[in-house]
Order: sequence, then structure tokens, then C-alpha cells
Amino acid sequence: MRIGELSERTGTPRRLLRYYEEQGLILPDRCANGYRAYDERLVDRVLQIRGLLDAGLPTRIIKQILPCLDKPRLIHFSDATPEMIATLEDERDRMTRRIECLTHNRDAISEYLDAVLDHNATATATATATS
Repeated sequence: MRIGELSERTGTPRRLLRYYEEQGLILPDRCANGYRAYDERLVDRVLQIRGLLDAGLPTRIIKQILPCLDKPRLIHFSDATPEMIATLEDERDRMTRRIECLTHNRDAISEYLDAVLDHNATATATATATS
């Protein structure tokens, strides 16, 4: 597929896809005419990259862990420095805290929404009964 289709299917601007390529996060093939040709599997890869970026991981870390996300998993330990391991542990812990915060906020909104809907249903039923 061409870059426009990948962009449309992933909701990722073309410019950002080119940046992912520059960073070595995605590797499109090149056609005889020089155009980029993106494999179908890159749709999921781009969505994974976006999710990791949204979670706050820098591209240098994403590049190192992307092989771990493939199936079958290809995990390379040759460049797993103590600093990288510490960074990944920190990022994992930060994500866990964020998930806990989001879960708490989602639950609070759900409780509020349930109370509002219950109040509206009660008010509607009371109004209908008195009409």
C-alpha cells in the first residue's frame, strides 16, 4: 500500500509516518519507481508505535522494544544496558500509575453518570405521573 492509505488506515499523518521511517521504527519497501510500499503488517505496527508514544515512551526506547511486540517474539538482549532496563522499569511503573489514575477517573465519571441518569429517569417518571 502507499503512504496515503497507511495514513488513512492508521489516522497518522504522512509526515509522521516518514518520521517513523527516519527513526527506524517502520521500514517500507521501495518500488522500482522509488515510491514507498508499505506492507499490511505495518498498519498494526504504526498503531503500536502510536500507543507507545501516547504512553510517553521516547522513540529510542520504542525502537528497542518493537521486536518484543512481534509474533513470534524476537527478543534481543545484546544492547539491554542497565540504563535501558531502568528506563523501561520506570516507564512501566509510570504507565501503571497512569492506568490506575485513569481507572479511578473512569469509575468516578461512571458513578456520576449513573446518578445523573437515575435522577433524570426519576424526574421524568414524576413529571409523567403528575401530568
